[in-house]
Amino acid sequence: GQGGLLDVALDPEFSSNRVLYLSFAEARSDGAATSVGRGRLNGEVTALEEFEIIFRQQPAVPGGNHFGSRLAFSPEGHLFVTLGERFDYMQQAQDPTNHLGTVVRINPDGSVPQDNPFIDGEGADEVWSYGHRNVQGAAIHPETGALWTAEFGPSGGDEVNIPQAGENYGWPVVSHGRHYSGQQIPDPSSQPEFADAIYFWDPAISPSGIAFVTSDLFPQWQGDLLLGGLSSQAIVRLDLEGNEAVGDERIEMGVRIRDVLFGPEGQLYALVDGPDSPIIRLTPADN
Repeated sequence: GQGGLLDVALDPEFSSNRVLYLSFAEARSDGAATSVGRGRLNGEVTALEEFEIIFRQQPAVPGGNHFGSRLAFSPEGHLFVTLGERFDYMQQAQDPTNHLGTVVRINPDGSVPQDNPFIDGEGADEVWSYGHRNVQGAAIHPETGALWTAEFGPSGGDEVNIPQAGENYGWPVVSHGRHYSGQQIPDPSSQPEFADAIYFWDPAISPSGIAFVTSDLFPQWQGDLLLGGLSSQAIVRLDLEGNEAVGDERIEMGVRIRDVLFGPEGQLYALVDGPDSPIIRLTPADN
C-alpha cells in the first residue's frame, strides 16, 4: 500500500560518526506499523552497518494506509518522528496511550527524554502530540528551533501545524475537511479545546515533504515554508510573518512533488513521485 521506505535523516554528527536514520513500514505478526532504525554508512558508501531498530510504533494493525512518516532532529538533539493513524483506526488518534496519529519525540538511541509531556503515565512515554491524521512533512524552524509539520486532511483540510507538547490536534473529531463520503466534520473553531492549524487548504494540496527557505538564491522567499504537493502537482510556498501564515503561492510543476530541500549551494531540489522518480533542480530565473 502506502508503506515502504518513508524517510532518511542524517545524524546531527554525521560528518564524524556516519550514522543515518530510516523510517519505514515494518511488517509484523499482527499487521504493520512504522518503525525507525539507524546504522553507520560504511567507508565505501555501499551499506549500512550495525543497523538497529530504535523505535516501533505500537500497535501494529492490518492495512496498508497512513504510515506517516518524517524524521526531524531538534536543535537539542531529540528526534521527532511523525506517525499516521493507519486510516481504518482513526479513532485511536484520540488516545495518547498508543502511537497512532501522533508525533513522538525520542533520543537518538531510542530512549525517552524525561521532559516528554506524558512521561507521568497519562499517555505513551514517547508521545509529543496527538490527534493527527497522516503527517508527511516535518521541518525544524531555522530561527525558533520549533517543529513544523504538514498533515493530510481527509477530503480537503490539509494543515500546517506547530505541534506543541501534550496538545491534541483534534482528528477525527474536528477537521477543516470532510469525510470522503461527503459527511461533514465539525470545524475546529467549534471545539476550542483542540489545538488548531496555523493554515489549511480546501481543496487539498496533498502536502508531503517541507523545507524552510534559508537560501540566499531566493531572497524574496526568505523565511517562508515550501511544501511538496502531490495531487496539486506543485510546490506550494507558504508566506510567513513569524509564526503567522499570511498567504500562499502555488508554483505549478505538472508532476507530483514528494519532497523539497535545499542543497549546500542554495539550489532547490524537488523529488518527483512517479514511475521514473526524477530529481529536479531549480534556481531563480535570473541566475
